[in-house]
Amino acid sequence: MTSTRERQRAAARARLEKEMAERSAKARKRRQTQAIVSAGVALVLVVAGTVWLAVSLGGDDDKPDTTAAAPGASECAFNALPTDQRPPQIKDVGLPSNEQSGTGVQTMTIDTNLGPITAKVDRSLVPCTAGSFTYLAEKNFFDNTKCHRLVTEGIKVLQCGDPSATGNGWRDTDGQGGPSYRMAEENLPTDKRPPYPEGVIAMANSGQPGSTGSQFFIVYGDSPLDPAYTVLGTITGGLDIVKDVAKAGDDGAFAQQAGGGHPKKEVVIKDLVMSNPQG
Repeated sequence: MTSTRERQRAAARARLEKEMAERSAKARKRRQTQAIVSAGVALVLVVAGTVWLAVSLGGDDDKPDTTAAAPGASECAFNALPTDQRPPQIKDVGLPSNEQSGTGVQTMTIDTNLGPITAKVDRSLVPCTAGSFTYLAEKNFFDNTKCHRLVTEGIKVLQCGDPSATGNGWRDTDGQGGPSYRMAEENLPTDKRPPYPEGVIAMANSGQPGSTGSQFFIVYGDSPLDPAYTVLGTITGGLDIVKDVAKAGDDGAFAQQAGGGHPKKEVVIKDLVMSNPQG
């Protein structure tokens, strides 16, 4: 006959097995529920992402996109400087249009006291910079300004485009002027060696992204600059004028800062013209 103690042990074992089976069933059900919820969340995210993508790429059929640039045009951002951050060297002539042509080739003609310097500008490479330059030229922004900086050691550039560099003599503030806006860099020669070979014309900036203004430099000899400056175009005539200026040397005014100095042979921009895009 089975003892009372053995019956109690058997009953206890049966209860334990029943509890374990119930726990296992609950755990299995919980895992199934979590899997269903996870799949549901993933589906919602996929659907939401698909809807977002469709809206982003396709737009709203009921509301045509009115912000897109016209065919062959580019949307540009010309960021106005806060009025309290504009030194006296800033020349405010307003802002160019945000929509600029990205087609055609322009001829830049820089009429100087030493003769004309010309360059070719491909708008497909620099639509915003070319648009800004054209706008400033039309406002006579560069007229009667002097090329304020010449560098002959390491890099070989003549820098111009400061609207405050005018009149007789030089000032400590030469090189601090520009328009009342800044823009992003374009057409950076990251794959070129050297990045700035002889004969290119490029835009100067402060070294920070989005700080391009009106100042530009003509490269009269291969220059190993960091590829952080917009290549605006290619010199097609008058490079010999720049080389003659370089031969005359500089006064070393910027030697302890950016390098170089004011050119001893003065270069005055009497007029700067950008032709209408061709092609």
